[in-house]
Amino acid sequence: MAKKITLVKSLIAVKKDQIATANSLGLRKIGDVTVQPDNAQTQGKINKIVHLIEVTDAE
Repeated sequence: MAKKITLVKSLIAVKKDQIATANSLGLRKIGDVTVQPDNAQTQGKINKIVHLIEVTDAE
């Protein structure tokens, strides 16, 4: 199953490693959406920036 990840909060005033994590997921601006596989690597990235994103199951 894949996860649909949406950036809902700004990356301004966020730690550099969290910005890099968002960029690695393909999220650069508020409202950007990406679909990622549901694996351990993606779950780790989600947990690092969970306060900035919204995660739902992709269809």
